[in-house]
Amino acid sequence: MPSVRVYQKKQLRFDLLNFKQQEMFKLGNVGVAAVKNRLAAAQGPEDAPAKPLTKRYAIQKTKLGRGNRRNLELTGDMLRNFQVRTVSDNRAKAALTSRKEQRKGRFNQRIEEWMVFSPKNRAATAEAARRILAEIKKRLLLEGALGARQQ
Repeated sequence: MPSVRVYQKKQLRFDLLNFKQQEMFKLGNVGVAAVKNRLAAAQGPEDAPAKPLTKRYAIQKTKLGRGNRRNLELTGDMLRNFQVRTVSDNRAKAALTSRKEQRKGRFNQRIEEWMVFSPKNRAATAEAARRILAEIKKRLLLEGALGARQQ
């Protein structure tokens, strides 16, 4: 199944996406937003509080006015860089693109998994999928009745 890169030279390219891919892009963005909201609340992969920071790093982060919670935001660059990057008709992939942020993400992933869906994230994404299906239900019924895709 062909996939389309959403970002080309750091600009969104929606004109290359067909209708199914646009819906998957919406759904992928809902999933990414759910993960970012969970991280902002300093929750781990099971919706429980995240692991505590090391003592020295907690002191350093507090001095900078960022609090002593593991919310993966010292400068905010890494989470700003975490976005939907590739979409196909049935899959959306989110990733960190810059090398520096990929490295930070890998190190943080070793400490505690963060690029995963928690149970609440799965529920939010499933609810968004239900809403998207409700929006396109009429079109899907028409396609099924006529046996061809209508545009």
